[in-house]
Amino acid sequence: MMTDYRGERVLVTGAGGFIGSHLVERLIQEGARVRAFVRYNSLNDWHLLRELPPDLLAQVEVVEGDIRDADFVLSACDGCSTIYNLAATISIPHSYQSPFEFLQTNLIGTAHMLFASRQCRCRRIICTSTSEVYGTAITTPMSESHPLSPQSPYAASKAGADMLALSYISSFDAPVVIVRPFNAYGPRQSARAVIPTILAQIIAHNKVRIGEISTKRDFTFVMDTVDGFIAAGQSDGAIGEIINLGSGSTISIGDVITVAGKVMNKTPEVIIEDARLRPEKSEVRLLQADSRKAASLLNWHPTVPFEDGLRLTAEYIASRIHRYRPLEYLR
Repeated sequence: MMTDYRGERVLVTGAGGFIGSHLVERLIQEGARVRAFVRYNSLNDWHLLRELPPDLLAQVEVVEGDIRDADFVLSACDGCSTIYNLAATISIPHSYQSPFEFLQTNLIGTAHMLFASRQCRCRRIICTSTSEVYGTAITTPMSESHPLSPQSPYAASKAGADMLALSYISSFDAPVVIVRPFNAYGPRQSARAVIPTILAQIIAHNKVRIGEISTKRDFTFVMDTVDGFIAAGQSDGAIGEIINLGSGSTISIGDVITVAGKVMNKTPEVIIEDARLRPEKSEVRLLQADSRKAASLLNWHPTVPFEDGLRLTAEYIASRIHRYRPLEYLR
């Protein structure tokens, strides 16, 4: 059975983020009454929500707080029938510097969301995981039953959040769905991510300074990922499940650079720099999704070819190149 979002009050945490802002936009288009939870800051900055068309943003109720604040989380959930929890601290290198921050936001924050969703008798809570919890692929493609082997404090914090969400399913029969995206990319993504880093450098200087280029990833265009989130919130068959969202195809970072040059009609110089390498044991060598469960339960299939997605992302970054770090950093 599929539900309809028209008129439904939906909470999105991490709403100012990359996937979160696209999800808010899509939910408004679906007719939902969206409450967007963004992390409070002294600048009153709603982050990527500012990218929404003004007529859509005007329909969003924005609340500013912190997912680590249990009382605020409870008030944010009040009156919402569906919750999408995308709030997270995500930088893998930074997780080595501040692992406790990652536990507070990703694990304790998820605990607050799960508790509040029960207290408010929500129809469903969709918890956002990450393919990083799998670690380097042991078997490919990687199904939801692939062993978890987090290789960084970030991945460990997300794996812990997944286990907590699963415990709510077992202990309370909670209406939880765990969505596990593989590497989403597209317009609005931060320069900390590899594809925007590559594209911004090609656009600015036709050079790419990078660390590891042999690792392989399963990239999925952000609007395909959002389609999966929407379906996970609508399909009754998704409740109690972990669901991968990935294309099933892999590409090395070196080949991403080649394809990026092709779509922009450039031949970038590639400069390998040790300073850009991740800590050795944290580097996940291969991720490749098995998304058959998403196809079966959600009728979800990615539709945007990688070259088309790269082109759209490059066009977005080119129009906002000043946001993608000072140009001298990219030289």
